[in-house]
Amino acid sequence: MRLLQALFFPPEQPGGVSSMIPYMQERFSSPRWEMELFSLPKRIRNKGSEEVVFDTFDWTLYQDSPVVTKYIQTYRDYLWWVKLRLHKTYDLIHAHHPIAGLAMKEAYPEVSLIQTIHSSYERELILNGRIKEGGLEHQFLTSLYKELEAKADCLLTVSESFKDYLRPYIQHPEKIDIIPNGFDEKRFKPVPHENEVPQLVTVCRLVPAKGIDTLLRACYELKKKGHDYVLHIIGDGPIRSELEKLAQELGIYNETIFYGYTLHPEEFMPFFDIFVLPSRAEAFGSVFAEAALSSLALVGTDIGGIAEQIEDGVNGLLVPENNPVALADALEKVILDPAYRYELARTASEKAKSEYSLSRSVNLLKKLYLQYEVCS
Repeated sequence: MRLLQALFFPPEQPGGVSSMIPYMQERFSSPRWEMELFSLPKRIRNKGSEEVVFDTFDWTLYQDSPVVTKYIQTYRDYLWWVKLRLHKTYDLIHAHHPIAGLAMKEAYPEVSLIQTIHSSYERELILNGRIKEGGLEHQFLTSLYKELEAKADCLLTVSESFKDYLRPYIQHPEKIDIIPNGFDEKRFKPVPHENEVPQLVTVCRLVPAKGIDTLLRACYELKKKGHDYVLHIIGDGPIRSELEKLAQELGIYNETIFYGYTLHPEEFMPFFDIFVLPSRAEAFGSVFAEAALSSLALVGTDIGGIAEQIEDGVNGLLVPENNPVALADALEKVILDPAYRYELARTASEKAKSEYSLSRSVNLLKKLYLQYEVCS
């Protein structure tokens, strides 16, 4: 079977897709499977010029929005790059971004398309204050879900909670299948260690949706109670300077280390003790599975895919979003009780190995792919 994995970002970019798809290739290296990866390089901008027409809605109703016009131009660029670079035929295309899926179906209308929706761009934009709920951009971006439903032969997503999120925007939500992201255990090598001062770590893009402001305020509460800790923030983004300023204002800057962007944070994670990320939205939350495989205790918000990965008090701790005091209380529990912290980490690691292994995800995908080989 000739299979094309259509990404949007290049495989080396951070995120849930990049944590799985590039590592799948070796699992498909057999005479039965021939798998390629395709993505849009960052240098390709403003190349495409084709007229864009969708089957289920008129996108020009929203063209007064710069966000929408940029999205449409990116779609044109992706389609231009597809037609320039791809000249093979494929038995099946699996797309991992709406732009990738729509462009591939335009270029290969006769090839079956599996579309995974990994996250919600509109939710991130709303939480990051870039668009308004119910505005032109929100209407356009949610309309794309019905277009994807019309174009794809199969819709996938990564969690039950995100399937529920998609429900109002498509006609047949019951047909959506769920395959969580999978992680190659060989990438994660837990290291036995004892840190005299508990080491907290978070890994994310520094945007409002990730709730790092809540984390900093929780750390202020910890310091106020006299607890020693170090907070490591791995990642970069548009609000980094605001967060650094907040850490200074709260008097916790000396306990906080801002690393900036790091390509392979899993290489550092095993040396920390507690992974914490108080996100305001997560379709899945790949970094929690990665932290679990690194044998860290998990603390996260009771939302989306995080709440599906963590059973509160069993393999991690869950707290309400936007609640620094509750987050500080949860962190205090795992800071003060190393044995409890170890037990949470051990259970989280076992669950991640059984439910979020790359082998499991690959096996589920192979079964799905073979259905389309039979049908073709």
